Amino acid sequence: MRWVQTADLLVHDAELIATVDDARRELAGGWVAITDGVVSGLGGPGDPQPAAVRRVDARGCLVTPGLVNSHHHLYQNLTRAYAPALTGGLFDWLVTLYPLWARLDEEAAYVSAYVGLAELALSGGTTSTDHLYVHPRGAGDLISAEVAAARELGVRFSPTRGSMSLSVKDGGLPPDSVVQDDDEILADSQRLVQAHHDPSPTAMTRIALAPCSPFSVTPDLMRRTAELAESLDVRLHTHLAETEDEDAFCLETFGRRPVDHLADVGWMTDRTWLAHVVWPDAGEVTRLGAAGVGAAHCPSSNMILGSGLAPVAELRAAGAPVGLGVDGSASADSASLWLEARTAMLQGKLRHGAASMSARDALEIATRGGAACLGRAGEIGELAVGACGDLAVWSLEGVRFAGALSDPVEAWLRCGPVSARHTVVAGRFVVSEGAIVHPGLEEQLAVHRRVSQRMQAPRG
Repeated sequence: MRWVQTADLLVHDAELIATVDDARRELAGGWVAITDGVVSGLGGPGDPQPAAVRRVDARGCLVTPGLVNSHHHLYQNLTRAYAPALTGGLFDWLVTLYPLWARLDEEAAYVSAYVGLAELALSGGTTSTDHLYVHPRGAGDLISAEVAAARELGVRFSPTRGSMSLSVKDGGLPPDSVVQDDDEILADSQRLVQAHHDPSPTAMTRIALAPCSPFSVTPDLMRRTAELAESLDVRLHTHLAETEDEDAFCLETFGRRPVDHLADVGWMTDRTWLAHVVWPDAGEVTRLGAAGVGAAHCPSSNMILGSGLAPVAELRAAGAPVGLGVDGSASADSASLWLEARTAMLQGKLRHGAASMSARDALEIATRGGAACLGRAGEIGELAVGACGDLAVWSLEGVRFAGALSDPVEAWLRCGPVSARHTVVAGRFVVSEGAIVHPGLEEQLAVHRRVSQRMQAPRG
């Protein structure tokens, strides 16, 4: 235990604090103190508590590290549950929506990020990445617009500079209007890193580089992006092995499976984390784990699009960091990290048996696993002295939890549905008493509706 004389925030008398630290300590009746944006002390009911500027009574509550979202497409909440795209698989879904996303601009990027990050915060999310790979010509600086929204709300944000360079005319899926050439993509990637990337341990904003997928960029862009990420010391992200259609495409186009293609273009490194990873074979799982390549598990999206059940237990056993991703709203439609954690737990049981995935396993994936995917192990995703002061407070009281007395962590995911009572980032409240703290939410929801109507309007 370590504490300072006066903390900025003290959360005390929790039913349980699940630290998810290296020792996986759980403190019944415990407290956590945050000072200058980092955890400054932790203790049990018998340990002396520091004085604090603000105190939060957490009786009847579970306290966890803030949840970490390791894969998202925030702009897609502008086409949430879009009816004409609901019946096909991934490729049909993309072809239907690309023409709508071609209308994306800075206003749309800002408001979709604001609303999407608020939605994540309500579900206990304190850190999110984003994969924005649609950059219509003349649309403006979309990534910087997202960064501005995250700063307004006060959430930790790791957007990726996504890209597509192969359009329909090149054998890809997207229309010409949303792709860019390789040199343009790489120049803008470097600009964004220089403008926004903060490598410090308490960073609020980091940038990663993220060509969309093997079927939307050239192999040369993948190689050059890996080289640029190495020189700038930033991370790499892409979709991989999401569907069986992707396997067939890579075999036909490149003469090799997606994981072999990943290795060939220089991405088989612990700098990389991948979205979905549903269809690697056993040997490929071993290779990904040995290389330390991370995986963002997106259970709801994988079910909605019929993509399959990802080999989560196998990837973790092989040494691959596995985080949790809500994926884009247009495929998963509900950006709730609590829901994804619960679904990950249920899918794990379905795949390998009732004892194979516990609520604690799912919590670890949603916290430490996501932190490792984002290259932030030890900084976020755990409650330990010196880690970022990010946490979520979850009420375990009321009708939903009546009778759930024996295990607060299992109750958290087995009962519900649940939203966070408080979500705290760097010691500051983003959600308080179940509501977004920032005063602009209602105004931004009105803007979001207007922009969404414009994006979905029939072409004249």
